[in-house]
Amino acid sequence: MTEYIKTGMTNVPDERGYFGEFGGRFVPETLMPALDELTAAYHEAMRDPDFQHELEQLQTTYTGRPTPVTYAKRLTAHLGGAKIYLKREDLAHSGAHKINNAIGQALLAKRMGKQRIIAETGAGQHGVASATASALLGLDCHVYMGTVDMARQQPNVFRMKLLGAEVLPVESGSKTLKDAINEAIRDWVTNVESSYYLLGSALGPHPYPMMVRDFQSVIGAEARQQIVEIAGRLPDVCIACVGGGSNSIGLFHAFRDDADVELIGVEAGGEGVESGKHAARFNDPKMGRPGVLHGTRSYVLQDDDGQIMNTHSVSAGLDYASIGPEHAYLRFMEQAYYTVATDDEALEAFQMLSQLEGIIPALESAHAVAEAVKRAPTMPQDAIILVNLSGRGDKDLDTVMRELKLG
Repeated sequence: MTEYIKTGMTNVPDERGYFGEFGGRFVPETLMPALDELTAAYHEAMRDPDFQHELEQLQTTYTGRPTPVTYAKRLTAHLGGAKIYLKREDLAHSGAHKINNAIGQALLAKRMGKQRIIAETGAGQHGVASATASALLGLDCHVYMGTVDMARQQPNVFRMKLLGAEVLPVESGSKTLKDAINEAIRDWVTNVESSYYLLGSALGPHPYPMMVRDFQSVIGAEARQQIVEIAGRLPDVCIACVGGGSNSIGLFHAFRDDADVELIGVEAGGEGVESGKHAARFNDPKMGRPGVLHGTRSYVLQDDDGQIMNTHSVSAGLDYASIGPEHAYLRFMEQAYYTVATDDEALEAFQMLSQLEGIIPALESAHAVAEAVKRAPTMPQDAIILVNLSGRGDKDLDTVMRELKLG
């Protein structure tokens, strides 16, 4: 982790927080000093060996890093074609990749003297990770969550409360992640002096996309080394689901300069892009186009008047109208490509991985598995697919049982 991670000859983001034409800061004037303070504190921490050592120690002794890479032998045999390997972020403490960023930012908040943590969550995993890190470091944690997401993620709501966090229901708008972020930002504007906004994905105003990427880049750094040790070479394809984009940017970052490694992000196709009920920012040519949401410029699902569209996904964590600005940049530069998996495809992949490998994935991660299921049979048997399994599926069992009518 460094101040600016070099990509070829280009430093991204630049000093203003732009990834090409994407990124930047679009926030109320009252937040600009706080963002300047945060940027300076982050760079200072990244240069401090003591901070880096403490973070590394917690990753090893608390988070459980490195997480392993698992060869999905039976899934590979079932599909034919390419060998499928899974980067097991589901085995990180608290059950998903979100803890990597939460621990890093919570340490930074404590270093800055901020005792009150504000967070937002969709699927609940970032809320759980924020509550976990806050409990560990003795910080006061407040998590905003849409009531629609609360209803479909009850286990995570209980976990957050058990960890000592206050879960604040959001009734406005679509009552999902977009609206939870709105409320979290309002809280931060009101309490900017005393509070730290622990943003969960690689979006928002600078420096958040950069910080979240850097804290999550441990995923790709480990996976790159592990797959070479296991398979003797780099993968042909890396696949990850993309909501805001933190798990995917964490995986992609280590491979972005490798011309022979294809990077594939999988958006939520919902009931199909043609239905309008989805969260496919890049894959809907009618509604997905550049715009500003939650402090950053990226691709946004919006109508002809620029109004933000409601989204849909069976997975709460992918149910978001925008995407991290670095993903928009990678797509523009043709360093990464983005496709979709529908609800039905994700549910099928969820069952397939569970029954063939004994691994129950998060519904978010099942979207990435669904893309591997499509691709593997079309590739030669000596090809390698690396899938980031961003989280485990305990939190989604009620949703899956309802969708599959198993209850």
